[in-house]
Amino acid sequence: MRLIQFVTPEQQRAVALVLSSKEVQPLGQIHTVYQLANQALATKKPLQQLVTELLSEQRLDYQAIVAEGRLLAPFDHPDQAHLLVTGTGLTHLGSADTRANMHAQTSGKAVAELTDTMKMFKLGLDGGKPAAGETGVQPEWFYKGDGSIVVPPGAVLLSPSFALDGGEEPEIVGVYINDVEGQPWRIGFALGNEFSDHKTERLNYLYLAHSKLRPCAVGPELLLGDLPAHIEGTSRIYRDGKLLWQKAFVSGEDNMSHSISNLEHHHFKYDLFCRPGDAHLHYFGTATLSFGEGIETQPGDIFEIEAEVFGLPLRNTLAVDTKQPLSVKAL
Repeated sequence: MRLIQFVTPEQQRAVALVLSSKEVQPLGQIHTVYQLANQALATKKPLQQLVTELLSEQRLDYQAIVAEGRLLAPFDHPDQAHLLVTGTGLTHLGSADTRANMHAQTSGKAVAELTDTMKMFKLGLDGGKPAAGETGVQPEWFYKGDGSIVVPPGAVLLSPSFALDGGEEPEIVGVYINDVEGQPWRIGFALGNEFSDHKTERLNYLYLAHSKLRPCAVGPELLLGDLPAHIEGTSRIYRDGKLLWQKAFVSGEDNMSHSISNLEHHHFKYDLFCRPGDAHLHYFGTATLSFGEGIETQPGDIFEIEAEVFGLPLRNTLAVDTKQPLSVKAL
């Protein structure tokens, strides 16, 4: 079961169940997934059951919604400051060759000889999927921003004027809401482009925090229920109407060094992230980057991330801001 958020021709917000790539079925009396999730919590009904109960008799042209630019991100919060966008890295094993190379670098070497990156990766290999009832090793973690940085499908990803690079990161995003007691609940999963500045990160790994403070994209569809253990997708870049680069990627726990539950535990173990009413978008990492293959992105490039289980692909266009950072004034 997959949902979208969109704007009607009358400029009203709406939520719909995806029936196919051509047709969606709106929900009655519901305008946002945030509202839907809160109603599920209040009525103590499973989310998919509530969706079924709220379906209207309407059928809408999905492609018209896309073509007219009326798609929204599949989840948001009425107060952008209360939607926290975060992520974890070094969580995916990558391709068979990459995996073999990584194991070759970690096995047979003393820990003192490894880079910090490889030490972190080895920790995940050794303890990222704990047995039931046990706590696994904590992953790399980063903050991206609040709800104001999330752009909808089809929108521009605006790289700041001071950025050295703007590159795609095809990832899966966990979507969460905290109830009135502060208990986090997972709503579902979506495709995401965890857009980052890889040149800044490459200067020094301690610049990772700076490199992540960029806009990002999510959607277009929200997958309810469990995440498949194996997911196959493709990441592409188009330039001037032609395919510039593409590469397959895999995700899901079968292709990760950490379990989803372990990543969730090490995020929500902090009281800060359990404030009642807050919501979270959490990126789970990737193993596929065009930057790693020497691609230099340019304004106007179109990023496309696709995985069949998530429905329509996520597309966004790269642009570079001309606005310069503000200077601080003294009162």
